[in-house]
Amino acid sequence: MPGSANMDEHYKHYPTNVGIIAIDVYFPSQYVDQGELELYDGISTGKYTIGLGQDKMGFCTDREDINSLCLTVVERLMRKLEGHISYEHIGRLEVGTETIVDKSKSVKSVLMQLFEECENTDMEGIDTTNACYGGTAALFNAINWIESSSWDGRYALVVAGDIAVYATGNARCTGGAGAVAMILGEYAPLVFDRYARGIHMQHVYDFYKPDLASEYPVVDGKLSVQCYQHALDMCYERYSGKAKQEGFKEGSSLIDMADGVLFHSPYCKLVQKSFARLMANDFLSDPNPDFKGRYAGLEAFRDMQLDQCYFDKEVEKAFMTASKPLFEEKTRKSMLLGNQVGNMYTPSLYGGLVSHLVSHTVEQLAGQRIVLFSYGSGLASSMFSLRITDDTSLGSGLQTLYSCLFDVKSRLESRQKIPPQDFDRIMKLREDTHNKAPYVPVGPTDTLFPGTWYLTGIDSMHRRSYATVPPLPTSVANGHATSSVQPTPVDLSRQRKRKTEDETGSSSVKMSSPSLPGDSSLVPDVIAPSAIVEVPMVLLKYITRFKYWSVVYPLML
Repeated sequence: MPGSANMDEHYKHYPTNVGIIAIDVYFPSQYVDQGELELYDGISTGKYTIGLGQDKMGFCTDREDINSLCLTVVERLMRKLEGHISYEHIGRLEVGTETIVDKSKSVKSVLMQLFEECENTDMEGIDTTNACYGGTAALFNAINWIESSSWDGRYALVVAGDIAVYATGNARCTGGAGAVAMILGEYAPLVFDRYARGIHMQHVYDFYKPDLASEYPVVDGKLSVQCYQHALDMCYERYSGKAKQEGFKEGSSLIDMADGVLFHSPYCKLVQKSFARLMANDFLSDPNPDFKGRYAGLEAFRDMQLDQCYFDKEVEKAFMTASKPLFEEKTRKSMLLGNQVGNMYTPSLYGGLVSHLVSHTVEQLAGQRIVLFSYGSGLASSMFSLRITDDTSLGSGLQTLYSCLFDVKSRLESRQKIPPQDFDRIMKLREDTHNKAPYVPVGPTDTLFPGTWYLTGIDSMHRRSYATVPPLPTSVANGHATSSVQPTPVDLSRQRKRKTEDETGSSSVKMSSPSLPGDSSLVPDVIAPSAIVEVPMVLLKYITRFKYWSVVYPLML
């Protein structure tokens, strides 16, 4: 197995700073209040709001399905980047989802209609499915593509979307719906740490969907919680070892190395319990725990076995109490969408990332390292991390990414509250019409957010048709004035640089398709074509302006 020195040498051949360039989230325009749902369901006050930590739950009428959710989030993000990144610059599109409306035709193939105008059909990727983990698998596939010999220099687009619905009963309150779209490339403001991934895969039946005629899953709730915590322990151990090897985890504490710790969120209270479990892992791996400081009062748990205390209330309470200040600092803000929208399944973790971003200023985000834990029942799980650039200057990649999220909070505030009895009726309608064909939806469209795609009908051959609510002008979003910081133009002048070796072994560069913003301030007004037959690395900064592309590229081939 290669050592860290060999890995450092190996990394030199990869593209630089691969990560997230832009991100956006979509959630339905209506929600049900969890406190009101408690009363309607006739259960004790606080069971949903305190016991599960949920305040509101977004849901879809029969006007929205997985295709419409993904169409909406992709078009929203691309519209925000209009004039800067276009559909023709996407070279890979992959969708992570467990919401199936067709056992053969992919959601990705439906999204291809967005690329028809620019005639871009040259695009890798397809749908990826395993419960809530599909979005992470799609993300990893995109990263691996960019770092592979197959990469042609274009961006990757990753979409995670789902509609989480449950049968009438005590699990229905843990539903939700939404989609997240992410554009990946090099020179990104959110850069994924290479090599440091902790993975745990296992065969279990904790949550699964064997009835293809129903939207509802079969759930073993207690087993699912146990599997989630066991997967967290295993991923913690494997990620920590690799993070130490890479040099960005010092000492025994994973929590201390992270500025934010984000989790897949079936419900918010499980996230808080999971953070406490991370502290328990830190505690057991610390050879000299500070019993007068962070671990005060935890002496009695020094010899505990984690696999014997999944449901030990004494252990849980002790570590939740001890970890609360750090939880508030590093995780609480990432639960915004989880608390207000519910469990979105595959987008859940990335909704947490969006929540973390919009709950801090750009200056606060600069330089942070974020640890993420992804879990999908069945099961598949990963722990990985990213670091945020230090560059907060006007026009920087971080400013661009941040401005794409300017309307998230205003959209949350502008949603329509639906009474529990109407929510129950809508869920019954979805149940009765699931897989029905032909079918014409009856839900209203005037309550949908501007720019939302919606289902107009299903014909006798189960073919689905869609339309869109007209989008508002770019200066207005959902009835609210947009942020004063508009999306910063992405300078497509910086091209992807591929190293080649000439006959003498010297390093030269070939240019390919667009990558990420570059600094063109050092480019002279005139570049003599005769001077650019071969370009040494030291002169690379002088060929970054896009207007010289047609001159430079042919001369370098």
